[in-house]
Amino acid sequence: MRLHRYIGQCGVTSRRKAEEMIAEGRVSVNGERITTPGTSVEEGDAVCVDGRPIELPRKAYYALNKPTGYVTTLSDPARRRTVSELFPPSVVGLKPIGRLDVMTSGLLLVTNDGEFASKVGHPSGMVEKEYVAKVRREPSDRDLARLERGVFEGGERLVAVSARLTGRATPQRPATVRIVLHEGKNRQVRRMLSVIGCPALQLERVRYGPIVLKGMRPGECRKLGMEEVGKILKSLGSAQ
Repeated sequence: MRLHRYIGQCGVTSRRKAEEMIAEGRVSVNGERITTPGTSVEEGDAVCVDGRPIELPRKAYYALNKPTGYVTTLSDPARRRTVSELFPPSVVGLKPIGRLDVMTSGLLLVTNDGEFASKVGHPSGMVEKEYVAKVRREPSDRDLARLERGVFEGGERLVAVSARLTGRATPQRPATVRIVLHEGKNRQVRRMLSVIGCPALQLERVRYGPIVLKGMRPGECRKLGMEEVGKILKSLGSAQ
């Protein structure tokens, strides 16, 4: 692992700032001062910053029920509330896998294991993501079939694994649609529903692979057991 990345994953500072610290001669590896940011470190190397030993945090995995109004980022120039405010403060280096837009609620996976995040978040993983949408107009069977065949929006083809009506519209409430994706393109569900003339009034992700949202309060961050982590990895596509 590159030294600046190692420092970043230890939670000392950002990777960019770590490069500056290395160039300033503030970092040593096995007692030797290092000034080249591209230096690699291996398991068992003793790394110090300003004379203080640092080490990688224990790997941790969480499921977060993101409320609406939070952005899926670690910091925001516009000073909006971020999902990082909901992370356990005692765990270093947590980051969300993928994103949910600010007005979409529901399940996010959160980890400080970069390799795990890369595997699970990569499109080739083909992890199923399930959403429940309240829609302005009740879609027909033909509309839902279009989503499963694929629709075009913004120059992209957007495809649902499945799309089904699970709640009929009444004068008191909108219709409910469940959509399952393998993809995870920007605002994909909202874009697809708009194409068929059924824009989402409310959108929630209720499942990510084998992990379900059921029983989690808005804002709750639940630690995943290693059995659950294993199930997520087993759910990945063959390309992984």
